Amino acid sequence: MRVAVDVMGGDHAPAEILQGCWQAVSLLDGQDTICLVGDPKSICDGLAQSPLTEEQKRRFQTVATTQVIAMDDPPVEAIRNKPDSSIAVMCKLAAKRQVDAVISAGNTGACVAAAQLRMRLLPGVSRPGIAIVLPTFYGPVVICDVGANIAPKPQHLEHYAFMAGAYATASCGVENPRVGLLNVGEEDAKGTAMVKETGKLLRDEPQINFVGNVEGRDLFKGLVDVVVCDGFVGNIVLKFTEGIVGGLFETIVAELQRVVPQLAGQFSAAMEQIYNRYDWQEYGGAPLLGVNGYCLICHGRSQAKAIKNAIRVAKQLTAGKLNDTIVQRIKQATPSNGVS
Repeated sequence: MRVAVDVMGGDHAPAEILQGCWQAVSLLDGQDTICLVGDPKSICDGLAQSPLTEEQKRRFQTVATTQVIAMDDPPVEAIRNKPDSSIAVMCKLAAKRQVDAVISAGNTGACVAAAQLRMRLLPGVSRPGIAIVLPTFYGPVVICDVGANIAPKPQHLEHYAFMAGAYATASCGVENPRVGLLNVGEEDAKGTAMVKETGKLLRDEPQINFVGNVEGRDLFKGLVDVVVCDGFVGNIVLKFTEGIVGGLFETIVAELQRVVPQLAGQFSAAMEQIYNRYDWQEYGGAPLLGVNGYCLICHGRSQAKAIKNAIRVAKQLTAGKLNDTIVQRIKQATPSNGVS
């Protein structure tokens, strides 16, 4: 595997990004390499100060860039106006097949735009979707889309079901994943016209194990393994879940410290173990499904652990040839459900 990492993207770049790359060395074997894309001085200084052996350092290559895309830059304009940015250069490397996967904690919109413009889409796919793994008590749930496409057509969501289902199998080991359509109610008659039409497509496609509409509260009940929705709703679900989980754990710890202060230390340690099981950084990055290559988009707040795990996921998806599975499933889709 050859993976390119955006050293300049994210709130904690470049230090935490580089640290995550150093930690990922233990995951590499054979001819695996990591291509560090960004400011050459930052990369050179980071390598010099790293705990890596000389042999381990040979796993890394440097691609120098001179521009950086800020978090608030308009995505498409940024890619066009900053062709020597780390995000744009990474996707060019992928387009030329010089790397198998790209990873960035930078501007999400720019990552999506660069991947579509440079890497292009897989055969049969008309829109990519960002998939995230939501940890629950009953096991992981894959949600797609969480931000790449805020105004999709029904056929796009059908493709998200194909792609997210394949990802759930590859990353979470879920065979024949149960697919739900996020809606305002369980009944087929509810929802927007787009959601109703999506339900018909999913129900008529034999490759998809469609269980029907699901509501937001159902995500945590173990009823489904995959949930499809438009990127606007999905992103709100993602950010709301992040906030409520963090706030809930803080509240519980504070209340335990108030009620039973003598046991506060023990409770805090137990809560920390539980929190780590639901830590989004354990899942690394969210793959942009549907692009011709592997693109993992990490949270802007990603630290070393998230970057290390994103490299792990990139290696897993590359080795498992996830994209080949996606192309095959879409090729075999019911003809009447194809995207025009």
